Amino acid sequence: MSRVELESFLKGFVLFFSSLGVLIAILFYINYTKEIQTLDEKIFSQMRVCSFNLKCEQFKIDFIPLHEQSFYTLYKDDSGLSSYYPIPNSKKYVMYFNFNAQNYKTELNKLQDSALWNFFTILGIIFILSILFSIYALHPLRSALLLTQEFIKDILHDFNTPLASLRLNSSMLKHELGDNKKIDRIEQSVQNILNLQQHLRSYLNNHLLEKEVFELRSTIKTHIDMLEKNYPDIKFEVDIQDLNISTCKDAFIRIIDNILTNAAKYNKQNGSVKIYYDHKTNNLHITDTGKGIKNPKRMFDRFYKEQERGIGIGLHIVKKLCDELGIKINVNSAPNEGTEFTLNVSKLTLD
Repeated sequence: MSRVELESFLKGFVLFFSSLGVLIAILFYINYTKEIQTLDEKIFSQMRVCSFNLKCEQFKIDFIPLHEQSFYTLYKDDSGLSSYYPIPNSKKYVMYFNFNAQNYKTELNKLQDSALWNFFTILGIIFILSILFSIYALHPLRSALLLTQEFIKDILHDFNTPLASLRLNSSMLKHELGDNKKIDRIEQSVQNILNLQQHLRSYLNNHLLEKEVFELRSTIKTHIDMLEKNYPDIKFEVDIQDLNISTCKDAFIRIIDNILTNAAKYNKQNGSVKIYYDHKTNNLHITDTGKGIKNPKRMFDRFYKEQERGIGIGLHIVKKLCDELGIKINVNSAPNEGTEFTLNVSKLTLD
């Protein structure tokens, strides 16, 4: 089950289970109060019968002086349930019936235990039904996701032929004309499309990541050398001492590639990008002087973008890969002031 499916399942389950659970709880409470009323009426009825024959061991019976008591009325207080009845041919005394508080509490506990047992039994049934309902509700979403993934895979496959043709022809032109900046840019653009293919494949496939040891500075510097050809007006600074890390190199390069490419693409004219490493905190910082991000809280959301270019999955893939590699990523950004990405690689360092 993918993250999207799991999120949809949990939301559907919580919504269905909680709404029915609250409804059932309200109905059981109403029913419980009615059962208490029924119990009171039953005890009151038994008192009335007992007032005729006085054959009832469950009640305390007494004869008390007549004051202003109301006859045939049930009273409920700390002493339990009580009621008053007239004595034939007597104007000075009345009969007093009492169902003591302990016995009354016992009867209430029986009602409560029965109600709770029934409530949790039905709640368990609703729990199972909620799971089944949530799984069933996933089918349309799963079908749509599979259809989208197959569509993207077909497009990625169809890209291979024109990209191969572009690479072949650019190589032939370079062989005929020698070194040429325009040809280098064509080759870099083709490489950018290939990187986009890699991003999309990474988004579609959750493959196991194989670890390897590599040097951080040289890896980043290699990518910066390629970016400098495409963005000659951007100044790149690298302040990283020798540092070896152990992780999936391909996934790590995709993270750095996406962040640095965005830093250069959305930078201001004659702007700068600085990459430096803090050995005390094991944080890799990537700062730029670009446009900034208006809504940093949503920047890792799938398909969210603030520019017309792109499809809005690059930073989502960055966050996904960071989670898989154990990298904590934080972003500080403000419009027209630039952006700073902080990658904590403490779990990856060997030095």
